[in-house]
Amino acid sequence: MHIKLKFLGAARNVTGSRHLVETSGVRFLVDCGMHQERQFKWRDWEPFPVAPNSIDAVLLTHAHLDHCGFLPRLVREGFRGRIYCTAATAEIAQIVLMDSARIQQSDMEFKKQRHQREGKVGPHPYLPLYTTDDASACFPLFSPVRYGESVQIGPGVVAAFHDAGHILGSSMIKVAVEQGEERKTLLFSGDVGRWNKPILWDPTLFDQADYVLVESTYGNRIHEVQSAIGDELAGVINQTVAAGGNIYVPSFALERSQEVLYYMVKLLAEDRIPHIMVFVDSPMAISVTEVFQHHPELFDREMLKLIREGNSPFDFPTLTMTRTADQSKALNYINGTAMIIAGSGMCTGGRIKHHLAKNISGPENTVLFVGYQAEGTLGRHIASGAGEVRILGQEYPVRANIVQIHGFSAHADREELFRWLSSLQSPPRHLFIVHGETEAALQFAGFLGNRTGWNISVPEYGDEVALA
Repeated sequence: MHIKLKFLGAARNVTGSRHLVETSGVRFLVDCGMHQERQFKWRDWEPFPVAPNSIDAVLLTHAHLDHCGFLPRLVREGFRGRIYCTAATAEIAQIVLMDSARIQQSDMEFKKQRHQREGKVGPHPYLPLYTTDDASACFPLFSPVRYGESVQIGPGVVAAFHDAGHILGSSMIKVAVEQGEERKTLLFSGDVGRWNKPILWDPTLFDQADYVLVESTYGNRIHEVQSAIGDELAGVINQTVAAGGNIYVPSFALERSQEVLYYMVKLLAEDRIPHIMVFVDSPMAISVTEVFQHHPELFDREMLKLIREGNSPFDFPTLTMTRTADQSKALNYINGTAMIIAGSGMCTGGRIKHHLAKNISGPENTVLFVGYQAEGTLGRHIASGAGEVRILGQEYPVRANIVQIHGFSAHADREELFRWLSSLQSPPRHLFIVHGETEAALQFAGFLGNRTGWNISVPEYGDEVALA
């Protein structure tokens, strides 16, 4: 049996997930993400290692930019196959891709004008990786599938999508490859969710796979107890109210923003915090929230109960959605404490950069991180305790209170990842650890090796392996 696997991203780094699989007569990608770490962005500009028009399909685990954000570029360069994913992922990915294209176009124009004012010439052309036209060209290629449904990718290749419990519509993908009398299974974890998280069901467990690719974002960490999230959030809010400042939350538009709203509506209902205004200052987050409302069949029992009781996280009295740029600018003139949730989650673009530029030097304010901050991003720089940061071409002293609540993470930690892998009734032939910074991935490999004795490796960018 001939199966070849090539790692084209998220190999000893977190973003840019792209796993190329080749079997006899079939070539497909599992995920097609964009790199977000500054030091790896050059990879997105390199010629794709194989002709995009030779790829039969893309199997998409979920709609985060680091898993779907390279699709417009792939399509522009000739890909015409189907993009298989759940219906919710298809809806959200289209929102995410259009937002990414708009931000790139806007940021490039802003950078060009700034360099002209400063008399600089950048080392690269002032072009976005892709445009809104490129993004919209992807949309007809999306082919929604249901959880548990088998999809024929090509001769002898069948894929099935299963709930990952990570974000709305997220999937783990199990691929069966048959050649003659032989049959092998490949299991792609995507991003593994967590047990007992709000809104979504728990991750799917599997009893068998010949080859497994597992993420390791938090492969060397143990999360805080989830029950403490409400206490921590209430503490941050009450402290900022006492200081007379605002709370700025760099948040991913997908899942994290909705989860913050979930905890806010519970705290407000319990009167554990003042009834402050909450602004979702992200057109994409607003659109994604509407997708959530379209798919109540994906909610867990606790979320459905909250909605039945009239406490929907997506519709409460102090919540305001700000779509336009003028509405966003008006937030700078708010009297009294407010929470402003704005993208992007790692502060790599979007409205949060403008809010930080105006407010990160105010000691009365709080910048609250509720998501993972990848190495090389502005968010990581701030969260790591930088005394000064460069935002939109200018240096700003960091005087605001910087807080990070790790318990919000939608990624499984070391023990949760081990729990997921432990469901396998027999050892896989090989386990590949991906989607984690080098240190986290290697430490997780060592941990698993000691616990299981399995064949484990941590591939590097560009590595290619024959699986049989």
